[in-house]
Amino acid sequence: MMGVVNVVMKKKLPFRTWFYFRQGWTTYFAFIFAAVNTLVTTYYLAIKNIPELISIFPTFLAYVLIVVSIGVPLLVVIGYIHYKKSSAYAAEADINVESYPYFYKLQPGWNQEVVFPLYAVLMQAVVKISKNEKLTDKEIEEIKSLNDKLDILIRGGYVGSHREKKDSIQK
Repeated sequence: MMGVVNVVMKKKLPFRTWFYFRQGWTTYFAFIFAAVNTLVTTYYLAIKNIPELISIFPTFLAYVLIVVSIGVPLLVVIGYIHYKKSSAYAAEADINVESYPYFYKLQPGWNQEVVFPLYAVLMQAVVKISKNEKLTDKEIEEIKSLNDKLDILIRGGYVGSHREKKDSIQK
């Protein structure tokens, strides 16, 4: 089974690497680079050439401090409006839900390994009990196994492996 996991991971490695690269680029490098570039460009190409603005921003450091002290709170407000007050974030969330692969199927892990199997076993037990039937030894063992997995989860442990694909899932 580990061979299958390694093959799957090797196939996904370029895509995972590309994803991490884009996250690092957009979140950190491009953001910082764009901010510094904007400050330097606007100061040295615009403000330095306009005498009225030089009196307001006598040095580059003064310009940076003033722009950051006004810009950061303004951008926080704009971000808040984007998430809380506009329809833009709701539209983004809708698109994410539509493209999420597990929206219409069980997520690997504790849902697939414990919770929904437990629902199935409980439903079967309720049907048997309502018909005055006894649980078989196999059914009791399955309940004990699920209970053990629940105990592991309650203690903060892990069950299953999200990287392994089971034959029954791929049907």
